[in-house]
Amino acid sequence: MDKTLEKEITGLLNTDVEKGFRLLMQHCGKALYWHIRRIVVCHDDAEDALQETSIKIFRSLETYRGDGKLISWVYRIATNEALHVLRKKAGLLRSLDSLSQSLSGSLAEESSLDEGSVEVVFQKALLTLPTQQRIVFNMRYYDDLSYEEIAQATGKSVGTLKVNYHYAYQKVKDYLKENL
Repeated sequence: MDKTLEKEITGLLNTDVEKGFRLLMQHCGKALYWHIRRIVVCHDDAEDALQETSIKIFRSLETYRGDGKLISWVYRIATNEALHVLRKKAGLLRSLDSLSQSLSGSLAEESSLDEGSVEVVFQKALLTLPTQQRIVFNMRYYDDLSYEEIAQATGKSVGTLKVNYHYAYQKVKDYLKENL
């Protein structure tokens, strides 16, 4: 989101919260859906998490202080909702990272692509990553967020994010070499 649009939305939030929210979702809704979808994999889960994200954003807009970028704040809410969905799915599993096999199965069901297509293999490579590395990788690779924006959205330090991205990049690269 460019600075002009963010300024316009932030200005609207001070005068007309509903109109500001609609403009925000018009410009970010699709990106938020895909951000959540890359975390939870399943379309239905992504839709549910996006709906919850939208509700939380709307209810919290009046309390948004503006001390960070609006897009980072929105991504933080979306990421937390996606992780909440994964935690519910994990149930009795020890960690979110134990879900990768289940998510890989969901990927096969959700995809209309051939099992051996580059896109499916790439998505499977991402599912081999620990959850935090996968989130950082997705936010940098797909959403083109800066490390500073990701830091605001995740609460992690820029240094930690750079290390996570580096390891994720290397693991994906190695996976692709082995499976393509």
